[in-house]
Amino acid sequence: MYPFIRAFYHMARARRMPKLTPFETHVSEHICWPWDIDLWMELNNGRTLTLFDMGRVGRFMRDGSREAAKEGGFGLAVAGASVRYRKRVTMFQKVKMYTKTVGYDDKFLYMEQSMWNSKGECCNHILLRAAVLDGRKMVAPQKFVDVLQPGLQSPPFPAWVQAWIDADNTRPWPPEKD
Repeated sequence: MYPFIRAFYHMARARRMPKLTPFETHVSEHICWPWDIDLWMELNNGRTLTLFDMGRVGRFMRDGSREAAKEGGFGLAVAGASVRYRKRVTMFQKVKMYTKTVGYDDKFLYMEQSMWNSKGECCNHILLRAAVLDGRKMVAPQKFVDVLQPGLQSPPFPAWVQAWIDADNTRPWPPEKD
């Protein structure tokens, strides 16, 4: 089940934090609870993605995205991701998460998130793209951005982000069946 109480908690915390501009980084803290672990007594890979959701919820509360989405009638949906799992996160361990919007193009918004342990080691990192939806129809992110902050332009993508975008554009869709 989706952790709605946890999401509401992060929304409430974010409301009390200073506002962010669209490309600033949101920092949040999370705990690996017993219901987050897998058979190997560490943070489950699927729950890692859910915790990244929590970081984005706080981020969208702070930069005005939530209000802009409501005002414009937009929704956001994850449309692709590349995740690296590098360090174990065990039960009751605290992690600090960094969430930022990298930029956008004519199809997607791109976000980067990372989780860091108390030793300063990066445990997990994700680059994701989000589609902007108007009802069930995907629309250009600029429509959403114009509501969020008129005139805002995307910064250039870092080379590694552009390389991911380029590589993903060569991937067939739908995938081939055997």
